Amino acid sequence: MVSRISWNDIAQELEIDTVEFPKYARPLLNLANQYAQATRPPVVGQMSELIEEFPGDCVHEWEEWYSERMPEAMNEAVDRIEVKIKAFREVLDQVDRETTARWVRDLVICKTYQGMRFQAAVLKHVAAKTSNEWTRATLQEEARGIDGHIGSTPVSIKPETYEAMKQLQEEIGVAMIVYRKTRRHLEVEFDPDDFR
Repeated sequence: MVSRISWNDIAQELEIDTVEFPKYARPLLNLANQYAQATRPPVVGQMSELIEEFPGDCVHEWEEWYSERMPEAMNEAVDRIEVKIKAFREVLDQVDRETTARWVRDLVICKTYQGMRFQAAVLKHVAAKTSNEWTRATLQEEARGIDGHIGSTPVSIKPETYEAMKQLQEEIGVAMIVYRKTRRHLEVEFDPDDFR
């Protein structure tokens, strides 16, 4: 049996006040917080540890207890977020229809193409690193889990999370190239001996 409890019901059960915000304020503040890193442990403390130490049993006691231990933390978080909100205001004045059109094109055309076709870039990169040529897989090869060839070696390109999904893992039996997406780049891991 699966049962669900809404966050509103949990808040009521724990006697937590409902806080209302203007429309769009929550996602905007959340974005500013992400950029400011204002509620990270160095600023507000390690919450999982603090809540474990907390001896009370209601939100008002928690607020008092937390404020005694971290007296400047919330003000510092507010200051950091406020700086980002001011920066957003400055940028918003520069966002016109042309800027929005460039952003939409970048997302729909460029980022989609890059996201869907990055395997070719991975094949080209590994081929260059191993002094080989590369080719894309045929449709029949793709059906068998092959994404392309580096030299004469068939390869499969998989995310690093693929290794953790043992129950979903099929036996492909070809050289593997494993990638990890980071904010700024794609990390590619492969065995150069596979392509000699």
